[in-house]
Amino acid sequence: MPRCQICGKKSITIITRKKLRGKFNPTSKKKQHPNLQWTTLPNGKRIRVCTQCLKKLYKT
Repeated sequence: MPRCQICGKKSITIITRKKLRGKFNPTSKKKQHPNLQWTTLPNGKRIRVCTQCLKKLYKT
């Protein structure tokens, strides 16, 4: 399972619920993945980071 190398963000499972005759039915499960990008650190190492961490890296 891919993870962000900085913050550890990983995919989560989303369960959609539909209301039918006053009761909820769990209808489907779906995985939502983080937006991971390859980036190169100043020391030359390549890692996968989420876009939020990528913004923080380039601000400093």
